[in-house]
This record gives sequence, C-alpha cells and structure tokens, in this order.
Amino acid sequence: MWRTILIYGACLAAGAVGLQWLEYRLLVRTHPYEVYLAIFALACMGLGAWVAVRLLRRPPPQPFEVNTQAVESLGVSARELEVLQLLAAGNSNKEIARRLEVSPNTVKTHIAKLFEKLGAKRRTEAILRARELGVIR
Repeated sequence: MWRTILIYGACLAAGAVGLQWLEYRLLVRTHPYEVYLAIFALACMGLGAWVAVRLLRRPPPQPFEVNTQAVESLGVSARELEVLQLLAAGNSNKEIARRLEVSPNTVKTHIAKLFEKLGAKRRTEAILRARELGVIR
C-alpha cells in the first residue's frame, strides 16, 4: 500500500516539475528581458543582504573598567567622579544637585575642580578628556 502511494507521489512530483520547467521555458522565450532583470535584481538583493550582515556584525561590547591609575593621578574624588558621570549623561547642574542631594553651588564647585584637574574650559572638553583617559564611558 505505502509503496503504491510513494510511486504515485513520485510520478505526480516529477510531472509537476516537468510542467514547471516547460512553463519556465515558455516564460523565458516570451519575456527574456524581464526574467533576466528579475534574476539580476534578486541576485543583487541577496548580495546586498549578505554584505550588510557581514559589515554590520559588531563584537559584543566589552565591560567598561574605570582607569583607576588616571583617576588617582588626576586626584579626582569619588564625588567628583559621580558629578563627571552625570555631566557625561547630559544632566544640568540643577539635575545633578537634585540627584546627589546637594546644592547647585556645590555642583558648580565640583565642576570647577574637574575642569582644573582635567585641563578643560568647557563641559564637552572635560567629558572628552575624561573619556580619552578612560575615567568615564
């Protein structure tokens, strides 16, 4: 019984493949330009997808470790390091003061000391210098 089913199934599959092949040949004869253009487009799309996957594959991010030697050599305190991290996150003086539960004047003092220790004149310059030294992410 199963043998008969498999034989009929194989015959039907072979017939379907044969008919599809004949239909493809007819299609290529009647519309050769469109068929080749579609094949070329599919090939380009596949190549583009493959290249994108290869180029955009990034290694997993490494865990960030603070450069303790740079922190110690600069003389940055733990509180100043907190202020620097909050500065790098884009917080204003008032937001930093609220988060650390200190006055805005205290935050200004910490920032002034950080500028002096990092040799910076602006916030962005201080953040860039700290990132270069590996003090913050």
